[in-house]
Amino acid sequence: MTQTSNSLVFPFHRYKFLYVLLFLFFIFSCKTSQKSSEKVSSKGLADKDVVQFKYLFFNANKEWILENYDMAETLFSQALKIDPNSAATMYGLAHIYSFQNNKSQALLYSKQAAAIDPKNIWYQLLYISCLKENKMFNEMAAVYERLIKDNPQNFDFYYELANVYLFINKPAEAIKVYNKVEESIGVTDEASMQKLKIYKTSNNFEKAVDEAKKLIKAFPKDAKYYGILGELYQDKGQNEKAFETFSELIKIDSTNAYVHLSLADYYRTLKQNDKAFNEIKIAFQSKDLNIDTKVKILLSYYDITENYPELKTDADELCKIIVAVHAEEAKSFAIYGDFLFRDKKYDLARTQYRKAISLDKEKYALWNQLLVIESELNDFTSMQKESKEAIELFPNQPLPYFFNGVSNYQLKKYDDVVSVLTEGKEFVFDNNLLLAQFYANIGDAQNQLKKNEESDAAYEKSLELDPSNPSVLNNYAYYLSLRNKNLEKAEELSKKSNMLAPNNSFYQDTYGWILYQMKKYDDAKVWIGKALEGGGKNNGTLLEHYGDVLYQLGDIDSALKYWIDAKKSGENSTLLDKKIADKKLYE
Repeated sequence: MTQTSNSLVFPFHRYKFLYVLLFLFFIFSCKTSQKSSEKVSSKGLADKDVVQFKYLFFNANKEWILENYDMAETLFSQALKIDPNSAATMYGLAHIYSFQNNKSQALLYSKQAAAIDPKNIWYQLLYISCLKENKMFNEMAAVYERLIKDNPQNFDFYYELANVYLFINKPAEAIKVYNKVEESIGVTDEASMQKLKIYKTSNNFEKAVDEAKKLIKAFPKDAKYYGILGELYQDKGQNEKAFETFSELIKIDSTNAYVHLSLADYYRTLKQNDKAFNEIKIAFQSKDLNIDTKVKILLSYYDITENYPELKTDADELCKIIVAVHAEEAKSFAIYGDFLFRDKKYDLARTQYRKAISLDKEKYALWNQLLVIESELNDFTSMQKESKEAIELFPNQPLPYFFNGVSNYQLKKYDDVVSVLTEGKEFVFDNNLLLAQFYANIGDAQNQLKKNEESDAAYEKSLELDPSNPSVLNNYAYYLSLRNKNLEKAEELSKKSNMLAPNNSFYQDTYGWILYQMKKYDDAKVWIGKALEGGGKNNGTLLEHYGDVLYQLGDIDSALKYWIDAKKSGENSTLLDKKIADKKLYE
């Protein structure tokens, strides 16, 4: 039975099977014991009343078992009218009212049953339960004290009483109860650890130390008590005593990983960081230190190394230890992968995540991180393959569909893009930004398939969900301009994209090209010129566009120069050679 200082735990619960057992015992005793009948009759009941009482009581219990609670309540009440002093009947009514959450009535009848038969443990425990529901904690303590007096060898009652005292902030009373347990059965982990916790909370250092020493004396081979004592000394700044205690522990159990963690804390307080790290390494090399503790330590390193990058080497060494010691645990490789990903070592991070997945392919988070890494590496072939595997394992997760669609687009498998994203968008819930990305990519793929109406519809749906996505605004506007269709709308979309993301050379070129299509050549020259100055001087498409604008403005020599530069870049249209050869614009 576990005791806690901030919650009340009771051995008694309203489990029906306990009540049924008590009921059967009562009926059996009524049928087999003449003394029961004599006892009832001695209360002044006529024989016919005894028969009627038993009939009502029996049927009340039967209805309770059948969960006909209203009928059971009626029958118990009728039985109680015949015998107003029947503790068993009151107990039955208290049970029903407790089950129905009628706290006041449950308390009333349980109190009466407990008073009539104070030696009956079950009546007392139901009364305690009802007191708890009514938040009458002092009264609970009094009932437990009576139970202890009548049942001095039932130590569950001692612990529950101490628990109540802790709950009502009477730690001194709780300690007295724990001391009584110790007087009866000797030093126990449960009682002493609770006392130690109380002493620590109340800053009673000396008493806490005494309790820890008492545990060490009682259990000299148990390493954890040395660790507790050492930490008490450490918290008090008594480092020499802490070191002595840890040294004693090493003599008892040199392989204990937790003592090495305690020593690491000890050395860290002395700012002996090399020794502290060495102790952590020793602890990490032990399989006795569970992997979750090691992961927590590594997560602290993850945060610390953001501000102290010089500790990254230490973190890397611990990561290598954890994957070596826990080679069968997926989370060891995943945490190492996280460090590598953070440091942009994507190839190495991918290797760790693939190992993690090979050990536990049912963890969706591992697949998701692997696909993110593939996107950073631009390895669309691997992304396509692995996202397909993830879809098969997690068919209701939308992101694998999205990654699969992106990879298929890069691999120019446009039909597959439309198919997988159309299927995957059905699994996007309460995330309009992600759903908008699905539609945007469908729009891109449909454009490549020359399905212009479907492409426009997808872009419209994307912008309905996320009207401020500059990339979607730009792409939709650009494809409209290439088809020389609805240029006023294209101009509006492109203008908005440039307002949302100024100084983007691609967006500036799109806006300039739309102005060109609208024959606003002077404005087109300004915007495509901005795009060139903003980083597009080596972009063949921009150079060719600028040459086209200059040609329309009558500057044919300058236009030819830009066309030639566009050809040198290697990125140009199919008509560029003809433009250069004939020194003439072809569209």
